[in-house]
Amino acid sequence: MKRMVPIILGVLAASAGAFAQGDQAAIDKALLAAPRNVKDGATVIRWKSDYTYDTLKKGTNRLVCFDKSGMPGQQPFSLECTSLANLDRVAQNLKLEAISDKDKRQAAFDAAEKDGSRVKPEFGSVWIHMMGPDQEHARMHTTVAVPGATAQSMGLPDNPQKGGVWIMNAGTTTAHLMTPGS
Repeated sequence: MKRMVPIILGVLAASAGAFAQGDQAAIDKALLAAPRNVKDGATVIRWKSDYTYDTLKKGTNRLVCFDKSGMPGQQPFSLECTSLANLDRVAQNLKLEAISDKDKRQAAFDAAEKDGSRVKPEFGSVWIHMMGPDQEHARMHTTVAVPGATAQSMGLPDNPQKGGVWIMNAGTTTAHLMTPGS
């Protein structure tokens, strides 16, 4: 038995090293979507199947990044960064996006919006997406959450016809600023 102890300890050390390397790769991948000026201070999480998460890297600012690649309703390559304050909204989104039937999924989103159970994002928070069929062909898309905003309350149009910034889904918890080309 005394001979087995060094072998067992060696296996455990190797496993911990492989786990740490896997975490570092997951951290590096999630941070691909983060803006350069806040990347070092961002938190990185890994979503679990029950819509809770593990923290892979504790940050020093309010940005949190995660990998959604291959999850229900997501592109094969899908990274996202947003405010830590939006994690409850993200969990709700992931849960509803897992509904495979498109009509039932939309009905669930609409019902949550109508009955007031839709989690509101932090007003003014960014949602940064990097998504596509693979990393090489992924595109960046950034929006700014303005839940409840309307053309009247913000002084911005609620359609893209003028070619500038506009409010998509005006008047809902999903209202956000769209910018051409992003």
